[in-house]
Amino acid sequence: MAAVVETAAHGLRALPMLQAVDAARTVAWRASHGVNVREFLADVATVAATLPFAREAINLCDDRYAFLVVFCAVISRGQTNLLPSSRAPQAIEEALKASTGSYAISDLELTPAPGRWLQVPPLGGGGESAAALSVPTLSVPTIAGDHVAAIGFTSGSTGQPKPNAKTWAAFNASNARNADALARTLGLQAGELAHVVATVPPQHMYGIELSILLPLLGPFAVHSGRPLFPADIAAALGEVPEPRVLVTTPVHLRALLRDPAPLPKLAAITSATAPLPQELAAGAEARYGAPVLEMFGSTETCVIAQRRSAHETDWQLYPDIQLRPQPDGTLVDAPYFSEAVTLQDVVELVPGQRFRLCGRHADLVEIAGKRASLADLTRRLLALPGVADAAVMQLDEPDVMGVRRIAALVVAPDRSEAELLAGLRTAIDPAFLPRPLRKVDALPRNETGKLPRADLLKALNERGA
Repeated sequence: MAAVVETAAHGLRALPMLQAVDAARTVAWRASHGVNVREFLADVATVAATLPFAREAINLCDDRYAFLVVFCAVISRGQTNLLPSSRAPQAIEEALKASTGSYAISDLELTPAPGRWLQVPPLGGGGESAAALSVPTLSVPTIAGDHVAAIGFTSGSTGQPKPNAKTWAAFNASNARNADALARTLGLQAGELAHVVATVPPQHMYGIELSILLPLLGPFAVHSGRPLFPADIAAALGEVPEPRVLVTTPVHLRALLRDPAPLPKLAAITSATAPLPQELAAGAEARYGAPVLEMFGSTETCVIAQRRSAHETDWQLYPDIQLRPQPDGTLVDAPYFSEAVTLQDVVELVPGQRFRLCGRHADLVEIAGKRASLADLTRRLLALPGVADAAVMQLDEPDVMGVRRIAALVVAPDRSEAELLAGLRTAIDPAFLPRPLRKVDALPRNETGKLPRADLLKALNERGA
């Protein structure tokens, strides 16, 4: 009941779109130039004036500052940011058809163009624009606490993507915890800013939390780019001052550690979207001299816990978050939830507002009376010499014996499938040997490094044809 009351209380009052309204504070970095609060608010007002009357806007902006401006312009007009799990043209058309009266908006010209879309007008960039200088006083829009600011979709890694609505009050409450946790880790002093470079797209919930909402709710500024390759990441980090925070994924961390080029000094690294192996976290901390924080959350809950994976296995919950283990998953309670959220993760509670992750209910498989974890099977496959990437899954259809077999896709240029199977035989029970195990040139990872199940099955079938 307390969760419902608090959420309702937030909904009765408007909350500012931007905290810490100091005209000179840097909100974002574009081409090495800082964009301050005054210019940012002018850009938001300019874009908001161009938006059509609608309920939802599909925010497709590639430039992170443009996404931030559009995100705020949309909610300032009482509209909702719609964030489909894919930006493929077919997915966008399907989203437009599913949401009557919606439109797409992008900073780039779209080819092919969706049925209803508009392009973001030129933004101020670095330096005071004429529009910003013409604003005599700072005017920060206020947003109703119960307004649905965004609808995010699950990745589809365990099935069809599902929509999740996020109210402005809930976004504020959950991401204030992110800001506090990062500020403590960095040891930020009053008036000091941290500067974020992110490799994840802003359309993803982790990307929104750690690179879009942080500059709105705390002492953070964000780089406008989305660098992918090590050289690009290094260049982006070099365009922002210290202290620097790299918001990334295990896939990008592996690529960075394989590259010999150094990075500018980092104050912290965050990782999410996939499990972060202890040895990878330790390697990154040793290489870059910065703490690596693994964030635990979901599209349904946003981030609710973190851990320093190089040194600990248990997760530290954020304040006021409560977990209730269930036979097939976990219920999550938070003051800003209207009701408890169910996760497939199986957890063990430990003292000190901490928990131990035991796997996902859907991750556990049983064959011939024996049990195994798909995550553990994948880990053992990745540990084989010559394996660069891998994914293990359980097939949907049973074989002639009525058994749903295990299958695997592997990137291992210098190993044969027979060699890989021989190596696995010494590491896992024969009941869980992948049948089939297929070598591929690359796994069908999406923009955040996740593996949608439909794409995995398609790649498996194409390889087997």
